[in-house]
Amino acid sequence: MKHLFLVMILALLAPCAQAQPTKRRTTTSSAAAQAGNPAVKKATQTADRASLQFPTAEDMPDDVVWKRDIYRQLDLDLDANAPLYYPVEPQGTQCNLFTYLFRLMLTGRVPAYNYKLDGNESFTDADKITDVKELLDRYYIYYEEQNGHLTVADNDVPSAFVRRYYIKESSYLDQRTGTFSTRVTALCPIMLESDDFGDSSSPKPLFWMRYDDLAPYLSRLPIMASNLNNVTLMTADDYFQLGRYDGKIYKTANLQGRVLADYCKTPEEMEQEQQRIEQQLSDFESHVWTIPQPVDSLADSLALAQAATGQKHKRSSSTASSSSSSSKSSLSSSRRSSGSSSGSKQKKSSSGSKSTAVASARRTRR
Repeated sequence: MKHLFLVMILALLAPCAQAQPTKRRTTTSSAAAQAGNPAVKKATQTADRASLQFPTAEDMPDDVVWKRDIYRQLDLDLDANAPLYYPVEPQGTQCNLFTYLFRLMLTGRVPAYNYKLDGNESFTDADKITDVKELLDRYYIYYEEQNGHLTVADNDVPSAFVRRYYIKESSYLDQRTGTFSTRVTALCPIMLESDDFGDSSSPKPLFWMRYDDLAPYLSRLPIMASNLNNVTLMTADDYFQLGRYDGKIYKTANLQGRVLADYCKTPEEMEQEQQRIEQQLSDFESHVWTIPQPVDSLADSLALAQAATGQKHKRSSSTASSSSSSSKSSLSSSRRSSGSSSGSKQKKSSSGSKSTAVASARRTRR
């Protein structure tokens, strides 16, 4: 009986014993592949380290009740956008944004996507830049190739010519958390080269990058936050998350796919349209949240006292005006009565003189 019981137990454990080595072999082969390929191992360690150091934020949900996509152009000559441009060449641990993005693309840590003629971003595998060498040749960026690896010196990175950026930001209302947020979703550096006469050529957008791919690395890029206090530093991710940039709207996501320049023919019309879109965003946010006006009891009591004082002044002025009008009417009536009595006296005296004159004339006739 005991032997039969042991045989049944061994029969039940046999499938588990046969399935276990397959999983173990898979894990061992994966570990061996990573150990045998230093590049894969280094990339995996870098990705894991970045994900651990970066405090991940919640992604924008797909089922938001309201969202609007805005495209802005950042001019790095403005003071608000200057932290993205300086220093032009790396100085110690600091470098500008384009140098950082270029290194991430060149080493393959962050994928870049082609800028299409319609200006719309596409983050599909078909639009991913797989041949970085072709991109460098297209924009005449000097590089060296050794053993299949591309290297570009710091002074050959065209960071001085990248003086603009296109960014895409999404303003959305999350009904689950009850928050209205605005976040950057994509970046595109723009190169502006100068000719022999110092005039800038046409803008050359280089590539698109997803902000979610860049966020773990931008959280470790320090930039200067103030001209007055050079010790004050912030990360590039904080800069974009806090909306410290200053960019004008050049396009919105619409059914026709038009940019503002297609239907705004003059700079005045362009500025009015940009202000109208900005006002639409602020109006929607103000309509979503009922923001009460601050109440100051002292100011309210002062306003009530001033209103009461004003009413008293009005009453006193109306009383004074009525008394003055009554005095004026009494004075005019007295003047009228005195005038009438004097007139009657004058009439009586004239009639009396006339009667005496008639009597004297009668006496002389006699």
